[in-house]
Amino acid sequence: MAMRGKPKTNTKKIGDRDLSPATLMMGLGYDPMLSEGSLKPPIFLTSTFAFESAAAGKRFFEHITGKREGPADGLVYSRFNGPNQEILEDRLAVWDGADDSLVFSSGMSAIATLLLALVGQNDVIVHSGPLYAATETLIARILSRFGVSFVDFPAGATREEIDAILARAQALADEKGGKVALVYLESPANPTNALVDVEAVRAARDAAFPGEQKPAIAIDNTFLGPLWQKPLNQGAELVVYSLTKYAGGHSDLVAGGVSGDQHLLNLIRPMRNTIGTICDPNTAWMLLRSLETLELRMSRAGENALKVCTFLRDHPKVEGLGYLGFISDPRQKDIFDRHCTGAGSTFSLFIKGGEEESFRFLDALKIAKLAVSLGGTETLASHPAAMTHLSVPEERKKALGITDNLVRVSIGIEDPDDLIADFAQALDAV
Repeated sequence: MAMRGKPKTNTKKIGDRDLSPATLMMGLGYDPMLSEGSLKPPIFLTSTFAFESAAAGKRFFEHITGKREGPADGLVYSRFNGPNQEILEDRLAVWDGADDSLVFSSGMSAIATLLLALVGQNDVIVHSGPLYAATETLIARILSRFGVSFVDFPAGATREEIDAILARAQALADEKGGKVALVYLESPANPTNALVDVEAVRAARDAAFPGEQKPAIAIDNTFLGPLWQKPLNQGAELVVYSLTKYAGGHSDLVAGGVSGDQHLLNLIRPMRNTIGTICDPNTAWMLLRSLETLELRMSRAGENALKVCTFLRDHPKVEGLGYLGFISDPRQKDIFDRHCTGAGSTFSLFIKGGEEESFRFLDALKIAKLAVSLGGTETLASHPAAMTHLSVPEERKKALGITDNLVRVSIGIEDPDDLIADFAQALDAV
């Protein structure tokens, strides 16, 4: 067998032409000659890796323990790295134009590891709202046990409102003896699809913290990324994903990812090494398979969503539609035009009535599956107020627009006319 080493070919250009992510997904970071000529990477089911020499082992551990900056210069132990995970990280970074990526066992383990790495006792987090319910719980109920505080602002906040929130956060940090450690965004927000003005957040952050020590800007890009929104271009420094969703795209795995600036990933990687939140090799291999068709799947789902929402928009039993392709609010439309290249395939559907009518609609669906999650090949529908956001206090749900008549829909890649027929008959049952 050929000696293990770095891939011989990492071609990202042909002449002056930059290759697209869709092309790079077929081979970036992998040399078949290093694995007996296997066209696809094998699944490396091993807990540990043999060193070429004792000196090499020492050098690797200097990276792992932080005595040398950057990732380990080789393979050490499967809690730290592995071939499948490293190939996946190479390819994931391509989509967002990031310096590098890290992959995790779930979206929430990615978020938790990021927070633990960047936030300390008495620090303050600034975040947009709403966030995914588990993220809000982690910040408000768990990190608060260790002296971490937060202030938040609505997703569509203006530059002036963001300036005021950052000033409040700094005052709170001064009072507690900590620092403003992180600006954490989610856009579009789950489940309302409200957009955050990342450019305004970056400008406000830079103005409020003119020195070298600035809180990092991280954003959960799960709903639109990586195809329809690239927040690093708008000033974010870290992009967070539930890779379970569009990146995985087949509802058969759970994983998470963080892509972005190398100096921030160099802070997160040691935390992942310590607490062991890396994704497993089999999941990484499945994600490599999924990334090859990501553009095709997301494009088809987006086309389907437009057709379905065009039908739903004027239906007499539909009170409203939180679909980014039909934005009426001028502020939100401005953000969409500057930040997004597509409307996505996940949206909120407001049924006329309340929980009873929404449940009737959900129970009547025949093609769409009644299940949480999104971004899979199949169409899914759920009731956030009674399901994913049930733990959110009623007052906050009301403030965030998570109402009893809100149904979250994720459109898949089925025939769009079949989906329209399904939604029509389900609405007849309301």
